[in-house]
Formats: sequence, structure tokens, C-alpha cells
Amino acid sequence: MLVTDYQHMKVDQFDELRNRLAPAGAQVRVVKNSFLKRAMAASGLPEVADKLTGQTAVVTGEKDVAPVAKILKAFAAEFKIATLKIGVVDRNILSTSEVESLAELPPREALQAQLLGLLLAPATRLVRLLNEPGSALARLLNAKAQKEGKPAEAAA
Repeated sequence: MLVTDYQHMKVDQFDELRNRLAPAGAQVRVVKNSFLKRAMAASGLPEVADKLTGQTAVVTGEKDVAPVAKILKAFAAEFKIATLKIGVVDRNILSTSEVESLAELPPREALQAQLLGLLLAPATRLVRLLNEPGSALARLLNAKAQKEGKPAEAAA
């Protein structure tokens, strides 16, 4: 959940934000601060009443928070509105700077590909190491066959 201030946002801009968030699996809703404070207290979250002032909208989603934070950050920069107040991820309160740091992360798929590459690199090196003696023997036989003037296929 990301909590944002939507003051000075027009209806068409709010619709634009909704349209941008939909592909990321997120929704934005206007909430009363008093209701949000009660809901957060009932959920056992830390007290953040000082951050819940002004006009508040809540962005919720069930998928990865990084793309949603990126969308909100880009939207806020483009329209100069919808400033972030706080974020709640896995029952932890995040400051505005922490949410903006999330927005800088690459997509989860890219991180998974990088991690997979890191995990597969040692296995790839091991396979090359195990194949090297056979490859070296094949190169040696090929060189010997070419030196004697015979076709390379005869040596193999």
C-alpha cells in the first residue's frame, strides 16, 4: 500500500493515474484520513497520524511494489502532483525516500534473470572445464591429421 497526497489533482489526471496503475495490478482510491488511521491501528501497524493530513489517496496492489512506485514517481514528476506520503510493505512503514528507492529498482523479472545468470555461471564454467580435455584431444588429432595431409574426418 502506498499513501499519496492527491491535492490539486483534476478528475482527468486521476483517471490517467488509474489507467497507468491498472497494468501493474494496482488500484487507487480516495480515503478519509480518519478511516485510514483507524484501519492501520486495527491492523497493528505503527502510528503515522502525522503523515496522514490533507487529501489522501491509497494505492493498493497484490503484485510487486517496485513497478507501482515507479509509476507513481513518474506521474508525480510529470504532473507535479500526487506526492508520496508513506508506503506500507509487508507490514513495515516506509518513508517517502524508501518508496522512491523502490521505484529505482529494476523490474522483478530483470532481477530474477540476473540472479539466474549468477547462479548458472559456475555451472557453465564447470561444464566447459569438464569438456576441455575432450576438446583439446580433438584439436590435437585434427592438427596431426592436417599435418600429415589427411582429411580431418579420418582422424575423428
